[in-house]
Amino acid sequence: MHGVRQARQTREALEAKRIKEQSKLHDYLALTDDVLSRKNQNDWSRRALQATTQLLQVNPEFYTVWNYRRRILVNGIFPESTPEQIKDLLNDDLSLTMAALKIHPKVYWIWTHRGWCLNNVPSGPGTGDDGDPRGWEKDFWNQELFVVEKLLDADPRNFHAWSYRRIVLSSLPVPRPETSELAYTTRKIESNFSNFSAWHQRSKVLSSLWTEGLLDERESKEKEFDLVQNAMYTDPKDQSVWIYHRWLVGAGDDIGILEREIAVIQSLLDEEPDSKWCMESLVHYKRLLLRNHASLVDHSNLTRDCINLLEQLRKVDPGRKARYSEIGEVITNLTVLSI
Repeated sequence: MHGVRQARQTREALEAKRIKEQSKLHDYLALTDDVLSRKNQNDWSRRALQATTQLLQVNPEFYTVWNYRRRILVNGIFPESTPEQIKDLLNDDLSLTMAALKIHPKVYWIWTHRGWCLNNVPSGPGTGDDGDPRGWEKDFWNQELFVVEKLLDADPRNFHAWSYRRIVLSSLPVPRPETSELAYTTRKIESNFSNFSAWHQRSKVLSSLWTEGLLDERESKEKEFDLVQNAMYTDPKDQSVWIYHRWLVGAGDDIGILEREIAVIQSLLDEEPDSKWCMESLVHYKRLLLRNHASLVDHSNLTRDCINLLEQLRKVDPGRKARYSEIGEVITNLTVLSI
């Protein structure tokens, strides 16, 4: 810490620390050799399972050991267990992965193993009184959705958790209405506009609702433009907002939307004259006007606007000067061809 004098360690303390770390490394390597040896011998015993537990507690990024653990359960443990015992074993593994996720929330193999556990829950009555054969399955998946939401409360931008959430939602024995997921993304976005994963999830939910005819696309898009414009004005430097805005505009087939959004962004640029994303978006949407609505627009004015914006971009974003120059050449050539 700054301003705090660091205690100087003695030579003896440093040597003791080195010996301790060397001992830990020796134990880890010995445990690794033991587990991999058992794997090569197709050892499906409970002792092998315990060995993988010990190793994964030390190194949860060891995907080979996660794979081996699943094979032990399927080939050795589950066949000799009752459904109740299998359920308890899977609960133990969910606890194991949760402990790992608290320290390593972005390790693919941990999330993969959780999904595997949920997909292998046996038939059972669950907590209800109706003896539903899918009761355990419902309980596990509903609890998992709760767990994922808690993890996203802790880190709202963890894209691993968002990706896993989509798996959970698609696997729920009793499907959840997509409108409720839309409301969930609204809460996440409104609490922090700078959340690419939440915007991405929202685009997927809206696309599904539009395709299924459960939401009027034109009407809901207008509401989305209001939401994203609020985000743009709140933090014009946030990339995720602009990417979502481009998704909303799409291919630029609607000239009315293009011209309206260009006016909105131009107004923001007047307030934020060095906003890279404002300038990039204006160039992008004006190019769409040139490309898709050639007979309805003034080519020379649009081309001049784009060239001027690209010149400003070369100044505020010099690391991409070559890219902006290439875009300028494309725009110029497009205008020449249209004459």
